[in-house]
Amino acid sequence: MKWRQLPLGPLQTNCYLYSNEQKECLVIDPGGDGNKLISILQQQQLKPLAILLTHAHFDHIGAVDDVRKQWNIPVYVHKNEKEWLSDPSKNGSQLFMAGAVSVSDPDELIKGEGRLEIGSFVLEVYETPGHSPGSVSYYAKEADVVFSGDALFAGSIGRTDLPGGNHEQLIKSIHNKLLILPEETIVLSGHGPDTSIEQEMETNPFLNGF
Repeated sequence: MKWRQLPLGPLQTNCYLYSNEQKECLVIDPGGDGNKLISILQQQQLKPLAILLTHAHFDHIGAVDDVRKQWNIPVYVHKNEKEWLSDPSKNGSQLFMAGAVSVSDPDELIKGEGRLEIGSFVLEVYETPGHSPGSVSYYAKEADVVFSGDALFAGSIGRTDLPGGNHEQLIKSIHNKLLILPEETIVLSGHGPDTSIEQEMETNPFLNGF
């Protein structure tokens, strides 16, 4: 299994392409620049099987419809943010100068934690709310990576001042769901460079005491 990080969209949100040897892939958080993303997928001869969203803020969903229509694949998001994709007042785009973002409703709802199988891909879904009510993280044990969205960053944590944000809940999510992963697990965040669980346990100033 391989992964590639692609900063896309107005906030250069990290989109991830998680692929196998058969050149199938999962597209995680396609935040924008749909034509560019499609071109990269075609150049690499990758076949997307699904779009997975860590949450439904506007900077993570901008290219959802472009990719979905190109390959006719389902979009997964947590049930708590079912209506966010099509509602600029909920996905946060009304609050920013980038303009209203609205995409079609999701095809599949994540209703809780557990095993998610798509083709040959096996992921563990962890509910990690706090940055937003429906934030989830996807742990790929086979690749030793966790796609953490905007919950945990290198040296930082997600903002909690947007609607539905909760700082105490976010800290609890990170502590109970992410820091329990093997220390060598690579953390692939929604913004910025990758890091590791060990690195964040040792140096993240927001997690002192954990």
